[in-house]
Amino acid sequence: EYARTCFKEYGLKTDASGWYAAMYKPYHLIGLELGISVLSAALRDEPTGQTRGFNGDVVAVAKRALKAGESLDGEGGYTVWGKLVPASRSLAESAVPIGLAHGIKLVRDVAAGQTVRWSDVAATDSEAMRVRREMERRFAPQMAAQAAAQ
Repeated sequence: EYARTCFKEYGLKTDASGWYAAMYKPYHLIGLELGISVLSAALRDEPTGQTRGFNGDVVAVAKRALKAGESLDGEGGYTVWGKLVPASRSLAESAVPIGLAHGIKLVRDVAAGQTVRWSDVAATDSEAMRVRREMERRFAPQMAAQAAAQ
């Protein structure tokens, strides 16, 4: 049912069942493709992307004025959209990535057009959040070196 919903949200033409779609795209639909990438890497030891560094990040930006207590609904939703920014900026601003901006509650108001920051949301202890925090910690020295070089 998730795939069918995503196809509809992305405006893809499907067969009569709604389960199958084909498209050419020069971009990545993380909500649909992440599971396949993770399983390919874990079960088949198949690389699905081999980055040499953390250069860019897609951060959550408020589509409208958001109030404390609201829950974010992630990509394709009504509360936030994704904006590509340099990774150094994402880390410096403590920005919430769009891929993790689903089902988390705001603890403070966020103005329309403002990047959602970790301090704006209630902390969660999901595996995805722990992995993200670890990634941020590991890349912090690289980001500091890049900032110093500029």
